[in-house]
Amino acid sequence: MPIKVAIADDHHLVREGLRNVLAAGEQIQLCGAYANGHDLLEGLASGTPDVLLLDLQLPDYTGKALALEVMKRHPAVKIIILSAREESYHIEEMMQIGCAGYLLKSNTDHNLLLQAVTSVFYGELFLEETLKKQLLTGILRKKKKSEKTASLLTHKEKEIMGLIMNGLSSQDIALQLGISIRTVETHRFSLLQKLEVKNTAELVRVVVEQHLLR
Repeated sequence: MPIKVAIADDHHLVREGLRNVLAAGEQIQLCGAYANGHDLLEGLASGTPDVLLLDLQLPDYTGKALALEVMKRHPAVKIIILSAREESYHIEEMMQIGCAGYLLKSNTDHNLLLQAVTSVFYGELFLEETLKKQLLTGILRKKKKSEKTASLLTHKEKEIMGLIMNGLSSQDIALQLGISIRTVETHRFSLLQKLEVKNTAELVRVVVEQHLLR
């Protein structure tokens, strides 16, 4: 049984290059090539591939938004990101949301691409060695930063941060802890300063990303 593969990339030459590489794979069948997210979603509605090669920078969708939409509509499709973006946070983010692999356009050759497609088809995650090391380095750096940041927070700040994460207002926090609203606001301002963010939304994002309430 052939492995059905679809391509989503807005560059014609990239699509044609991938088409030629995939055609050389004896077990691979190309079932669609799309230049934007809208066309991809329409195409998947009439027939789903086993593996999708997805660029992060399509004209009408971000890579993350499109990947999540594909997973929602077609959970059986295995997504491999094929991108020029090599920053570790892009790799970590896409793998965390459920993508099966990540390849760089700059160093993906014929053999690596076919290996990645075959691997994810059989249920494995695929990152080539350079990206594995890069991802691990990024995770360790983030962990150290998280530990350093957490050590700067006082017990009261962590307590208030937990209540903020639960959606409580400054007034609610003051009532629950038996302190003044002014004291709560002082702690809230201190949290914003220590975490180097500008508002509560960014505060919540950093707390979640850095696992500061573990």
